[in-house]
Amino acid sequence: MQLTRSLLARCLALAVAGTFASIASAANSASCAGCHKDITESNHISAHKNVACSTCHSDLDKHVAGQVKRPGTNNDPAVCGTCHKEQFTSLYKANDKREARKSKTAANGPSPNPFFNMALGGHGFTTEHDEPRSHNFMLMDQMLVDRGWGGRFQPKEGWLYAAHGSGAIKAWDMVKDIWPGDNQQKVRGVPGTAAAGNAVCWTCKTTDPMLGWAYLGDPKPGTTFSRTGSPIDVMRASNHALNCNFCHDPHNAKPRIVRDALIQAVTRTDFPSVYNEGRNWAKVDVKDAGVRGFVRKVGYLSKPDSKLMCAQCHVEYVCNPGLDPKTGKKVGFDSRLTNLFPFVTTDTIEKFYDHVGYADFKHPLTGAKLIKMQHPDTETYNNSVHDKAGIGCAACHMPKVKKGGKTITNHWATSPRNYMKETCLTCHKDKTAKQMNQVIDAMHNHYTGKVRNAEQRMTEMFNAFEIAKAAGVSEDVLEQARKLHATAHVNWEWNTATNGAWFHNPELAMKQLDTAAKSATKARDLLRKAVADKQGAAKK
Repeated sequence: MQLTRSLLARCLALAVAGTFASIASAANSASCAGCHKDITESNHISAHKNVACSTCHSDLDKHVAGQVKRPGTNNDPAVCGTCHKEQFTSLYKANDKREARKSKTAANGPSPNPFFNMALGGHGFTTEHDEPRSHNFMLMDQMLVDRGWGGRFQPKEGWLYAAHGSGAIKAWDMVKDIWPGDNQQKVRGVPGTAAAGNAVCWTCKTTDPMLGWAYLGDPKPGTTFSRTGSPIDVMRASNHALNCNFCHDPHNAKPRIVRDALIQAVTRTDFPSVYNEGRNWAKVDVKDAGVRGFVRKVGYLSKPDSKLMCAQCHVEYVCNPGLDPKTGKKVGFDSRLTNLFPFVTTDTIEKFYDHVGYADFKHPLTGAKLIKMQHPDTETYNNSVHDKAGIGCAACHMPKVKKGGKTITNHWATSPRNYMKETCLTCHKDKTAKQMNQVIDAMHNHYTGKVRNAEQRMTEMFNAFEIAKAAGVSEDVLEQARKLHATAHVNWEWNTATNGAWFHNPELAMKQLDTAAKSATKARDLLRKAVADKQGAAKK
């Protein structure tokens, strides 16, 4: 009897608490509905209908009374974690197999030195190009990378920061600014560093500055941050890695994308993208979410689409100054080209950059105007065998798992090797995890050999350029060779910059690396012949 009374009392207390929560939510929403009717109406029919506005917003009473212009907005994913515990916990799980500060140019990396430095020709990425770790570290690692901020951001605990494992990180709990009173972005006294970070960098790491950023980072009245503004200010406002609201609307719980360059890519009409030509994509309904005097766009998805959600970051992109390849003039942050997703494949990427008039840098040896490839993962996967079968990114990297009797989407975005039972073996039922790992290893070994072959051909091309320039080969011949260099470069680096090209689309990777090797060989042979012809003419 005592147990029954206790249980009844507890149930009554929960019911009363739930009623009060619903009343509070309703009252909260009612006061907001007068000005934000579109938001509150969509909220009332969503899974978040009982979540009070005050859950994520502060100073609402002062805002309604006109004492503050804007209420506070809490972008901390931990707020979502109060209800979505398993998703939140798994999102910030660490991959212990990934090591901090490992360079992609290491002997066993995707592109070992000295070739990487030769191919990039002194580009800022050669200062330090760390391999990515878990999403948990993406903002903090961005702050600490040597090529980004001139060494101004340092870990509070020194190298002990690398001991942090799973668990959500607030970057400013781990990192300090050693020049807090200085707002200038520059290198000063920290050896081996560069200050290449800019105000667009945050857009793939966090949504913390989102409400103060206009569409594509345009410098508009009322914005707090912009492409042309201080990157230090943006980083000071950034604290959480991969906020939940990248992909999930907090008001109506709908799937969405917020990355402005992706929204531009899927809606543009002047040049076809993989979205126009691909398959299995969700439809994107773009809305202007700007209520602060400037345009800020959100793309609502017709269905959950992990390809689009992941494409907010896992794409080839531009987020830095460059040059116009036709005129040689600088392209600065006043241009929208510095916040751009081509969203195309290697078949058309050179044409795309010619179309918009952009190149990242001029190679100091060859003179070719080149693109610094980033990580075109989505473009690589598009129209692959698995994509054609309707398999999205989440199926392999964030599969459905059972937790506490419920089936959830595990948000630990990692290699399917860590989820073999829930990923590969759901289709390849006649194989074991060991066998599938052997298949993956074979694919990677084959790919690595093709990469090294392309790099050898490109090394021969660089040597031929050096000899040809010393011999005084004509500018016409050099220009022909530069175009071949550009093609070789984009097809080679596309694959060393992409995460898992050898698995996501091995057929495409082989085609691209073959193109890189053949283009480099043509350039080499063209230059060697020009040198031989010139030497032969000199002997006559």
